[in-house]
Amino acid sequence: MQLPVQPHRKIQVTHKQQRILTYFRKQIAETGISPSLRRAADDLEISHTAVAQTLKILEEKGLVRRKGRYGRNIYLVNQNRQAEGVHRWREVPVIGRITAGLPMYAQQEWEESVVVDGELYRGDNLFALFVKGNSMTGAGILHGDLAICEPRQYAQHGEIVVALIRNEEATVKRFFARADHIVLKPENPAYEAVHYRFDEILVQGRVIGIHRGPDVMQGLQP
Repeated sequence: MQLPVQPHRKIQVTHKQQRILTYFRKQIAETGISPSLRRAADDLEISHTAVAQTLKILEEKGLVRRKGRYGRNIYLVNQNRQAEGVHRWREVPVIGRITAGLPMYAQQEWEESVVVDGELYRGDNLFALFVKGNSMTGAGILHGDLAICEPRQYAQHGEIVVALIRNEEATVKRFFARADHIVLKPENPAYEAVHYRFDEILVQGRVIGIHRGPDVMQGLQP
């Protein structure tokens, strides 16, 4: 016997909740990303706390889904409890700059962000860093690119990682662990691999993708 199809239960929302839900749906549909809570509070002329609390309630009701610690990743959920297709984009913060040649001083800058495809980049707390230098061109990582990274404090043999050197300088290289030291290897024959003691290197993350910068794209055009 065929069981009857259960209709979707209509979720009750208050006028205030619907107003915020409609606002986020409109903003995401127009821009591909969700606005910050502060921007939403300003546009709706309510407090930042009110927006945050209402989103929490909407999440508990299964109407939105939130991901990430740093990004403003808010997804509206359809009847099948899946993120709506138009909301697949997510915003990843750009944190400082790293070098793919001579290491630069590691600093944190949070003013910039990059929008990436949430279906391709699904990890939590992703971050991006600008690449400067040409030592990783053999791996397709060019000067001016944004390296999309997942936070990690360890690395597998041969992975391309973001590494902090002596707690001061950050770089992106291919990681190799030897019996008594670590090797950070470039992907360009013009650069040599560098050997470090274990206490000199702190893995910050694994590079999981590259976002080609506009200056790089312009330089690649025929």
